[in-house]
Parts: sequence; structure tokens; C-alpha cells
Amino acid sequence: MLSQSQVKVIRRPDKFHSDDARVITRFFVIGGEHRIHSLIARILPLNEPEVKILLQQTFDQFADRHKDIKSAFRRHFGYVRQYLDHPDEISENKQLLIGSYFTMEYSIESAALFNPSIVLHPDQSGMLPHEARFIMSLRATGEGHVSSIVFRTGKICCDGHVEFDPPGRFTSKLRTNEDQTFQKHLFFLKLIEMAAYSDTARVILDELPDYFTLHHLDQKISEVRTRHDRPEPFDETAENMHWLARSNYHLFVPPETDPSEIVIFPTSENESRGIEDVRLTRFIDDDGTLTYYGTYTAYNGYRILPQLLETHNFTDISIHTLNGKYVQNKGMALFPRRIDGFYHMISRLDGENMFLMKSDNVHFWNEAVKLQTPRYPWEFVQIGNCGPPIETAEGWLLLTHGVGPMRRYCIGASLLDLENPSKIIAHTPQPIMVPADNERDGYVPNVVYSCGALVHDNHLIVPYAMSDSASSVATIKLSELLSYMRQSSPLCPLPNNGEFEHHDSDTQL
Repeated sequence: MLSQSQVKVIRRPDKFHSDDARVITRFFVIGGEHRIHSLIARILPLNEPEVKILLQQTFDQFADRHKDIKSAFRRHFGYVRQYLDHPDEISENKQLLIGSYFTMEYSIESAALFNPSIVLHPDQSGMLPHEARFIMSLRATGEGHVSSIVFRTGKICCDGHVEFDPPGRFTSKLRTNEDQTFQKHLFFLKLIEMAAYSDTARVILDELPDYFTLHHLDQKISEVRTRHDRPEPFDETAENMHWLARSNYHLFVPPETDPSEIVIFPTSENESRGIEDVRLTRFIDDDGTLTYYGTYTAYNGYRILPQLLETHNFTDISIHTLNGKYVQNKGMALFPRRIDGFYHMISRLDGENMFLMKSDNVHFWNEAVKLQTPRYPWEFVQIGNCGPPIETAEGWLLLTHGVGPMRRYCIGASLLDLENPSKIIAHTPQPIMVPADNERDGYVPNVVYSCGALVHDNHLIVPYAMSDSASSVATIKLSELLSYMRQSSPLCPLPNNGEFEHHDSDTQL
């Protein structure tokens, strides 16, 4: 009953192991104000020749490990300039030296590189017939078990063979764009969902333009704060509005940055302890617009929060909060197109069963129906998705993961009706992938897991993680998998008669 299906799975020899040498620069927090003052006080008396020698030694030791370490020193000096009486009177070299003492290297994948997701690359130029270029996301985990998002690229050959491009020499931690704009109506709806909309929020929003920046918001909060007739409670509302703005941000990708050099490192407060398990979707809207979405889990050490990454070509990336009654728990996966005018998403609201959500707004989710419950012994503990559904002629192919005895994670598949995805056509009674003997040992043993696959020329390309330690790629003939599912799995009944539960929170401003 716990055996693997007879579908042929070809595991590729390529494996991604963590590379300790892939490092970024971070601001080095040495302690409170007293320690900051003490450190600066030790550097300031140095004469210019001493400063020049020390700075050059630092460049000699670290400059070839980073694309532009001088900018990092300059930026980190800016963080502590408030502790100096006359910062502008300090020489540039001494400013850079001070900045170097407040800079540290961080190895982004020293602990693990796992949970991959794959989509077609936005640039397919130069590909031969039956070849395709791809971009893959992975979860990189470093010191302190903080996770970030990294990428790899490569191509799929005509026989299903996968070739990876060598990663770029440097890594580039993306910085936020402080000039981003917010749409007032969406901001209002998000405050409603947070139960943070109040008279104070109404006054502040009423006086902001339809599109505003973080600077506009800060100015208006400061202005309203000084009024004698300001609504109360003020500070709590102001803090909530600022938190929401900081949680929705744009990331600047430097020109000519290779995707393999991009590192999306935790930026906002709600993701301070990690960005986990991105599920990439190559989404084509009804008008033909191509957008890459990536659902992920933000973690701040106490609670998780579903978030959404959005980009058109990986040169400009936006991060948004997901909102709505049914935005709960981990593992959301967006369908690659609208169905009957609606966005659809697979989720696991209760941590045990799979749900299907739908919405007319990709940021708000207030309708859901239970889609699938654990049915077979290999998934009795819980069931979830292994990435966005893949459209085939026979239905939506949804890779799933199930947890069985001894917390063993295996990969299976379901087939959903193309026009009514709440209807399950088939589900694999046995897993199609189980941890192999050489894959079962790792940080979390007995796990094979994926955050997204793709189909190319009848080949199902499945990047997968092994025991939360390393990653590889497997290929399966799509026709063989669909044939197996048709023959071995009867029509599955709907857990909730296919009727969506609706929660209306779209209050008008």
C-alpha cells in the first residue's frame, strides 16, 4: 500500500549543493548606541595615511568577492552618520573605513539550497526548435537559518535533458525603491482586512492622492499628528499604516544583473526571519500580458504571512501582501491563467487539506472550497501542492505532496477539470516520487519536495529538493503519467460539492 507507482522517473545527475562562497554584504549591528559611539571614537583619531592603508587592506581582502563593495561601505556609513557631530567634514576614505566596520559578509546558502520552482524564461531568443530556456527559483538558507530567494537559469533540450548555466560570479542583494507608489483604494482594503481601519486612517487617506509614496504617507502622518483635533488612537493606526507600506515594496535590479546573481533577502519586518518556498507562476492574462507571480511565506520568528512577488521580466520586482479571509497558512500556488474571468489559487488553509480559492483581484482572496483531503496511506497526515497547476489537453495537472508514516514526504499528482478545477478527475493512488536511499538523509530526512514543475515536449520537468539539503531535477513522460492516472484512479468525489464559500470584504472607500 505504500509502494511507488510504476511511472518511470529519470533522476538527472545535476545536483545543487549549498556553496559557502556565495556571500552578500549586510549591515553589521554591533549593539546599542554606546558601542556605536565607542567604535567610531576609535576610528576618528586615525590620520589619513593610516586610514588609507587600512582601507586598502580591506579592499584587497574583500573587493574581489563583491561587485561593488565600496557602495556597501558608503551605504552603511550613512546608517551611522547620525552618531557623528560633523559627518560631512570627514574625508571620503575615513567614511568608507567607518562603513567597513559596520559591514559583514553573510553566506546566503551555507545551510541549504532547496525547494525549487521552475518556469519558462522571459527571453527565448537563440533557442533551437524543441529547446526552451528556463528560470528556476530556490530557497537559500544561511547563518541563523534565515531564508532568501535565489535563481538559476538553463535550457531544456529536445530529449528532456536539462542543462544549467554557471551562476554569476557575484551575488547582488536587491535594495528597495523608496519612491514606489501605493494605490489608495487597495491600501484602504488592506487596512480593512487587517482590522486597522479607523477614523485616524480615514483622515490620513482622505488627504492623500489616489497614488502616493511612502514619503507622502510619512508627511501626512506627521502633519495629522500635530493637530489638536486628531482622532484617537493615533499612534497605533500610524504604526499599522507604516507597517503596511513597508510590507509592500519594489526592489531595484541593477542593470545587466544576471538572474543567478539576484538575491531577494528579507526586507520588511514580517519577513525578518526568512522568505520561504517561492512557487513561481508564468501567468498570461486574458489580454496576453505576461506576468511572473511568486507566492511565498514570510516569517518573522513568531508568525507566517503569505506574500506575493510580481515581475514582468525580472528587472523590476514588486512585493505585495496577500489579503482576504482565506489567506492563511503556507503553500499557495496560482493558476497560470484566469478561468471564467477569475484568478484561481490552490492553498491549504487548515494545514491538512487542499483548497481551491478564486478571486477577481490577485491580492484579495475571500472565496474558497475544499478541494482534496488525504485519501491514501502515503498522504494520511496531510496533503498539499508541489507548485502551480500545469495546463494539459486532459486537464490541470497538479503535483501534490503527501506526508505518511515517519513524516515521509512523497510527490504525487492530481488532474483537475480545465473549466471547473474544483472537479478532480484523477489522483495517483501511489506516489510518483519517493525519497531514494541517497536522498533520504539531510537536515529534514525522508523528504522529496518541489515548489513547481513545467511541461516541455511531453517531458514533465520536476525540480525537487531532497531532505531540505540539496536539489536536483527529475523528468517524467507526461503521456505516461496521464495514462497511469486514467487507469489507476477513479473519479474523485468533491469534499464540499464544489460550492465556494464567500466572504465579502470589498467595502467601498
